[in-house]
Amino acid sequence: MDASPALSLRFPSGTTAPLRDRLLATLADHDLLAVQEDDLERPSLWTAHFGTTDARDAAAEAVEADAEFTLIEMRRVAIEDEDWARRTQADLPAIRIGRVTIAPPWDVPEDTAGHQGGVLVRIEPSRGFGTGHHQSTRLCVVLLQGRNLSGLRAIDVGTGSGVLAITAAKLGAAFVAAIDSDPDAVENARENIAANAVEKVVEAHVDDLVTTTLSSADLVLANLTGSLLSQHAGDLARLVKPGGSLIVSGFNVDEKPRVTDALSGGFEITEVAGEDDWFAFVLTRAA
Repeated sequence: MDASPALSLRFPSGTTAPLRDRLLATLADHDLLAVQEDDLERPSLWTAHFGTTDARDAAAEAVEADAEFTLIEMRRVAIEDEDWARRTQADLPAIRIGRVTIAPPWDVPEDTAGHQGGVLVRIEPSRGFGTGHHQSTRLCVVLLQGRNLSGLRAIDVGTGSGVLAITAAKLGAAFVAAIDSDPDAVENARENIAANAVEKVVEAHVDDLVTTTLSSADLVLANLTGSLLSQHAGDLARLVKPGGSLIVSGFNVDEKPRVTDALSGGFEITEVAGEDDWFAFVLTRAA
């Protein structure tokens, strides 16, 4: 059985949610796969899983180099559990975001269609990020609901579990290309696409933002990290048709100025949404 490289992170009493958010943003820059919390409301211990040992060690060095995280007790560990990915999120309940309900198989509400225009998105948690419980995912779902997606062609960059691609399809998109560089995430996305019966609309592929040969789309979704959004602003712009839109999230208040500066060259910010210290933008490319 292969061991999963991970970091054990124990928080001192009084650790604030904004500090945990900043820590998550730091970890996410290093091939972070999932974070297991001992308590969803007030966690005192995180187990952060990474794609490789090198990524885990780079994340540890980044945490050690940041004075804000000095009081966090950190250990490098290897988790001998082949099912850690599903177990990490096994207790997550369904969550309603506007008229969209994102639900795991064990907590599918019976009354989803009861609220106005209700949309149910079934997500089996695995190595692919995206269960609706992180602020960045919720912000993207909120912004998607505020747009008319009927007939649009979309691209979901870094699709993870496929949650945003599936949501876009159920909200009316004509076609969604869901791409991720992680084969495990794409496998999970394909399972979720089938579970939601949107195979005719959503196609998931292993692909890279920098080298993809996808043609430009009406709408591009990119729930990544502040570093990736800043670094690849030009690559994202290339995927958006003139007059098309880009929805980005995954950056916190500290990263917001850098992301804004990186994207302002090719886009106009037309909408801003925020939750806690996390933000999302709708940007429009000039026609």
